[in-house]
Formats: sequence, C-alpha cells, structure tokens
Amino acid sequence: HVQLVESGGGLVQPGGSLRLSCAASGIPFSSYCMAWFRQTPGKEREGVAAISSSGRSTYYHDSVKDRFTISRDNAGNIVYLQMNTLAPEDTGTYYCAADGPPCAVGPGIPLRLGYEYWGQGTQVTVS
Repeated sequence: HVQLVESGGGLVQPGGSLRLSCAASGIPFSSYCMAWFRQTPGKEREGVAAISSSGRSTYYHDSVKDRFTISRDNAGNIVYLQMNTLAPEDTGTYYCAADGPPCAVGPGIPLRLGYEYWGQGTQVTVS
C-alpha cells in the first residue's frame, strides 16, 4: 500500500518561509523520482520542483527558482520543499508525487502530471 503524506503547510505572511515534508511508504523510495506540484481553484495543477532518485538532479519551475529548494532523505524516505520569500501567488494546495523507474529529472526536462503516485495535498496560504 503506497502512501505519500504531506505536512508543513499553513498560513504565512508574504516574504515568509515554510518547509513542506512528504513521507513515503510502500515504494522503494531511493529508486523513485519525487516532485511537488501545486494547484489553485480554477487553474491546472502545475509542477513546482522535482528531484531525481539519487538527489543529484533537480528541476524548478521558473516562478520558484532561487526561492524554493527541493531535497530528499533516502534513508528516511522523505522529500522536502523549502519555500522562502513566499508571495501571494504561491498560495495553493501542494501535492507530493512519486514516479518509478525509469524516470528522469533535470533542468531541461518538463515536469509533467504523469507521476505514478500522489499525496492528498497540504494547503499553503500566503496572505
């Protein structure tokens, strides 16, 4: 039974920071690419950041580059999203997702919605 459980969302003022966590179980975590997506009402879900199975490659949406950092702990089966300098347009429900091998992550590789497993989401409100 695969579970991705997000935590760390909340209400924060503009300019503030939050760190999201996603605890994974039921998958060989160190073999999976991991990603964060977000969605706001009336808009399509968009990819925010992704990290390769080893952690050596990452991808960021242009809107979050230099503000967000994705990282992973393969020993603890957790992926993180550190979000700094938050702005109202970062508001949304943030979803953790996992994609099994073969999977590819890199600066020039678009982050698409076809990830295999999804969490339930955690709300981030910047206001």
